This record gives sequence, structure tokens and C-alpha cells, in this order.
Amino acid sequence: MALATYIKDLLYRYDCVIVPDFGGFISNKISAKINEQSHTFYPPSKQLGFNHHLTHNDGLLANYVASAENISFEKANQKIVETVSKWNQQIKTQALVLDKVGVLELNPENQLTFEPNNEVNYLLSSFGLSSFESNSIERPVEKVVPLVPASENKKGIPAFVKYAATAAIVLTLSYTGWTGYQNKQQETKMAKQQEEVNQKIQSATFVIDNPLPTIELNVTKELPKPYHVVAGAFYYKENAQKKVDQLKKKGYDSYILGKNSSGLIQVAYASFYKVSDAYKSLANVREADSKDAWLLVKKFH
Repeated sequence: MALATYIKDLLYRYDCVIVPDFGGFISNKISAKINEQSHTFYPPSKQLGFNHHLTHNDGLLANYVASAENISFEKANQKIVETVSKWNQQIKTQALVLDKVGVLELNPENQLTFEPNNEVNYLLSSFGLSSFESNSIERPVEKVVPLVPASENKKGIPAFVKYAATAAIVLTLSYTGWTGYQNKQQETKMAKQQEEVNQKIQSATFVIDNPLPTIELNVTKELPKPYHVVAGAFYYKENAQKKVDQLKKKGYDSYILGKNSSGLIQVAYASFYKVSDAYKSLANVREADSKDAWLLVKKFH
């Protein structure tokens, strides 16, 4: 079974795809960027990561496999188990290459590492966009030619040019003086008109005997939290509510998260805005209350 192909298909639509008893592939959106050294422009994309702690079966992958191969949910789960068993055996001796997803292998410290395939952009809004390199632009350097000092050409200037220049200067000064006088007269007139307007405005005073009271409205819209530490999923709502009550007695902000794609009612320990806070809470829950707790990424629109 080409399980890697199904994982790839789901990564286009979901931010987290969990392979039961193996790990979860997580995608984070990154903005467009520019490599100034190579003059290369990269469009917005999704950056893939892998978390081997996300092993709980949320049903997403199994449901997709069942739909794609037209088999039952149980049969799809069995196929996933068989594939994961082969992966775990292979990764002990050699790297596991998942087509269009990335490479998983053990480092010298026997820790599982993941190298994502950067050739595939899983962000649908960037479909059809690819990176491109722009040629550098060479701007011409402008040379400033210094003016020749008047003293160097003084002897070579004809007499009529000197007289013409002198006359032009006299005319310019005369015109400038007249223009300055006109501008001064215009400014004085406008200042007087503005003063009259100000006096009229100051004299027009309105007094309200019974002003209306001031009302302050505080309107806030709380955005839904996308990361949830899940305690379990239940078929009956009564059992789900019972679980919520038990967790609240233990001090958790538990509540009913809603139904999953299988129609089961999910109960959350708590929900968070940041994935780092969610992972921290998950670790605490697994240590203090239940090792079966798992992380769900569910973004509302």
C-alpha cells in the first residue's frame, strides 16, 4: 500500500496527519521570502515537521485510506498497521524515504530524525507558484562635471554680454521686489480675514443643559483555539459529559470539543492558541493523568 501517497494528499488539506503507532507529520505556514545573495524569490509555503510522540489513532488517515481503496475502516487500519511494522523494521538499518514527504532515519545517538522534501509546496493558496531568480540590476554611476569658475573665462567674455547680464540682474531684482510687495499685501489681507473668522467662531458658543450619559462598549471577539489535548472520544453524549465532570474535579478546564469525522464525541482536557503550549500540557497530562491523551489540531473557519 502506498501509504506515503495518502499522507501527501492529506497534507494539502490538514495541518497534522498522524500515522498510528509511528508519529505525526505537522505543517506550519511560512511567508514568502527572498534570498538576497542569490536574488531568488520563494512563494509562501508549508514547512513540514515530524513528531514521534503523536501516535494516537485519530481516524483521519484510516478514513481516507478506506475511502480511497473502497474498503472498510477496520481493513484500512489493518493495512496501516502492516505498513508501519515494515517501516519500523526498515528504519533500524536504513533510511526510510517517503515519496514527496521526506526522509526518516536514525542518527548516531539512535534518535529519529526527519528531513522534509522541500520540492513540494503543500500550501494550496500557492498552487502554481514556484521560486524564481531575478537578475541583478546594475545602475549607472552619474559623473558630476564641475562648473568652470568665472575667473577663468573673465577675459574672454565680450562687453555686450556683460552689459546684458547686468541688465538682466537689475530687472530680476526689480521684479522680485515688486512680487514680494504684492505677496506681503496678500498675506496681511488673509490674516485679517482669518482673525474675523476666529472671532465669529469663538462667539458662537453652544451650551447643552442635559447632556446624554456616555456609554462605553467593550466588544471583543475571541478567536477559537486550534490545538487541543484530547482525553477520549465517546459514542454517547452522557459518557462524554461524565468524563468532562471527572476532569473538572481534577482541576482541568475540560469541555466537549465536538464530533470527529467518525461521529464520536471528543472530550478535551484543554485547548491552546500555541502549539508549544499544547505540547507542554500534553506532556503534563500524560505524566499526571492518562498516557492515552493525544494532541488534535482542529482549526475553525
